[in-house]
Amino acid sequence: MTRAAGLRRPVYTACRMPRIVEIRNLNRPELPPLHATYCDTFLCRLRGLMFRRSLDVDEGLLLVQGRESRLDAAIHMLAVGMELTVVWLDNSGNVVDKVLAQPWRPFYLPHSPARYILECHPRRWEHFHIGEQIHIGHD
Repeated sequence: MTRAAGLRRPVYTACRMPRIVEIRNLNRPELPPLHATYCDTFLCRLRGLMFRRSLDVDEGLLLVQGRESRLDAAIHMLAVGMELTVVWLDNSGNVVDKVLAQPWRPFYLPHSPARYILECHPRRWEHFHIGEQIHIGHD
């Protein structure tokens, strides 16, 4: 069977199709949910939100580490041209730290070990407080 001229096969890479998860604060269910891209590969975590110009208030990125750690949960803001609310969660989904990350800063490290790092719009700053329980579910 021949392919029609000009038609090409799709390009497949080692990256998986993005998976979207719903993030809810269980301590304050009245807050609107956040829809975050689940990012559990090295390349996805390395790129993060680099080169993005904007982020909607209802979207984010959930970076997933293999284990709880302070060092593994560190982030950079290189080539990120916007402020971000960054929330660190432990294995149980408890908020262990948060920061309003500034563009182009080389390094942010949580005060306590974390496995999940949620990066979202700066207007979400007040939606997360240390000690609160966060639910990560499928959309």
